Amino acid sequence: MSDIIQLLPDSVANQIAAGEVVQRPASAVKELIENSIDAGADKIQLIVKEAGKSLIQIIDNGCGMSVTDARMCFERHATSKIRKAEDLFAIRTMGFRGEAMASIAAIAQVELKTRRIEDELGTCIFIEGSEVVSQEACSANPGTSISIKNLFYNTPARRNFLKSNAVEMRYIIDELQRIALANPQVFFTLHHNGQEVYHLPATTLKQRIIHLFGNNYNERLVPVEEDTTVVKLQGFVGKPEFAKRTRGEQFFFVNHRFIKDAYLNHAVLMAFKELLPEDTFPLYVLFIEIDPAKIDINVHPTKTEIKYQDEQTIYAIIRSAVKRSLGRYNITPSLDFDQENSIEHLVTLKPLEEIVAPTISFNPDFNPFNTYNDREAPALRSSGDYRSSPIPKNWDTLYEISKRESSIQQEMHEEKTIAVDEHEVNKPSERQLFQIQNRFILSQIKSGFMLIHQQAAHERILYERFLQQLQNHSGISQQSLFPQSVTLNSSDFELLKELLPDIRALGFDIREFGKNTVVIEGIPADLNNASEHEILEQLLEGFKNNQSILKLDKRDSLARSLARNAATKAGVKMSLEEMNILIDQLFACQMPNLALNGKLVITTFTLNELLERFEK
Repeated sequence: MSDIIQLLPDSVANQIAAGEVVQRPASAVKELIENSIDAGADKIQLIVKEAGKSLIQIIDNGCGMSVTDARMCFERHATSKIRKAEDLFAIRTMGFRGEAMASIAAIAQVELKTRRIEDELGTCIFIEGSEVVSQEACSANPGTSISIKNLFYNTPARRNFLKSNAVEMRYIIDELQRIALANPQVFFTLHHNGQEVYHLPATTLKQRIIHLFGNNYNERLVPVEEDTTVVKLQGFVGKPEFAKRTRGEQFFFVNHRFIKDAYLNHAVLMAFKELLPEDTFPLYVLFIEIDPAKIDINVHPTKTEIKYQDEQTIYAIIRSAVKRSLGRYNITPSLDFDQENSIEHLVTLKPLEEIVAPTISFNPDFNPFNTYNDREAPALRSSGDYRSSPIPKNWDTLYEISKRESSIQQEMHEEKTIAVDEHEVNKPSERQLFQIQNRFILSQIKSGFMLIHQQAAHERILYERFLQQLQNHSGISQQSLFPQSVTLNSSDFELLKELLPDIRALGFDIREFGKNTVVIEGIPADLNNASEHEILEQLLEGFKNNQSILKLDKRDSLARSLARNAATKAGVKMSLEEMNILIDQLFACQMPNLALNGKLVITTFTLNELLERFEK
């Protein structure tokens, strides 16, 4: 029997390695920009077309490469970062494995132009599918320019798994944001299909955050700084009131390398304990400086995971440092009575003789429970026909329920049902409704009574309505008297462009207005009391949250997000007419008993259950 184990050709091995290193265009962008950072570049240009599917070009002003290095960089495990195994425990560069360039060259058409500043001519190499097509001397600027064309052209299965251009572009923006935050001293530009997306001059970390996420972040940032013998921690966290429902603005960097670490993220959340609104996440951009010998970064192909020698100590340092910064910068300002502008300085004292004692007048006939006006009160008192306010009237209806107890006892054999039969819901004129704690609606039914969660019910109503509008493109728009312009960060702007047809179908009247800016000229009629800016931001945040956690369909995510933001919240007092309308609309839904979170909207209590409670 012949031997069956064979050594794979380099081209096949490179394609296998590319499956781990280059998962999408954003992965190639990350690897190439990190190479530019390692080369000492302080100016990096990123140019992409069709979200990187047809072109990714990186131009830097780094040290460049010699003729030999230019050819060698495409070989597997060829790197300038390490020489021996011990170097793995002293890594301060972004790359070190020597796999990225070989992997990219195996699945794309790559053109490299590079020149060192001391050389007169540069080198131009063209590689296709790991095969060197041409290599020659050329005229080139100092630094390196590398173009990747037709990514995954020879692995169509991988190319077919790529998402839409808008989604892939958001991944590229996310990668650039992380690298730009880690290197605020570097000038970055990003152009997509000929349009400039980012223009980030070299600056401080705080200004880089503002350039990336918007000018309104200037007032949201709280500085964090801690220097210990174990780690050095610095950066910024966001104030609790500006926390969002998505996790998109959490950044940890270890030795300027972006990492994902649920354990350290928990340390930050514990520092925000009891300060954050429910189901929200704070902004943080935190940098950890640590001895490379105390960590291992060679544990994942994307190098976004790290192992630490003393993880618990780092956890405690992060939690205490963030908590102290929040206490120092995010408390209510106190008054300094020693300053000239104290409260005493603002008070004008009057002479004693000008001070007039206050007087109090009252109406002896006033009764807060009187439903009639004050003029009728004395006559009513004398006639003994003095009625109470509408609140005590509710007890009359409760009394009527008890009077019917004898007839209802005949129905005690009925079992409790979770889904309320629509035939049990009385007509509006016959309903006896009460609002409990401005959160629940109580309605009497034949077998007892039912409780309706008012917010969950309204969310269900709006969700089904918005979903139908998306399918039929029938959303009604309420035009704004004064159109509002809204500026978003680049990632959210790309997401909005992708969702714009569906958002317009919901009733939004939105048009693009320059770089990362839109003008809102109308919003859905159901949202006529909402702030245009807030509702758009909440819509995008809710959509991203649904996509990342629930993995929902695009239209389903939009309908859920808008319904949750537009629904009547708990704590809002409703009139009898509003409660009747809510119940009618709820039982007109396809799934009236199921909330958007999968829990119940309606629960019923039978008279039998009530009697059992009193008989215990």
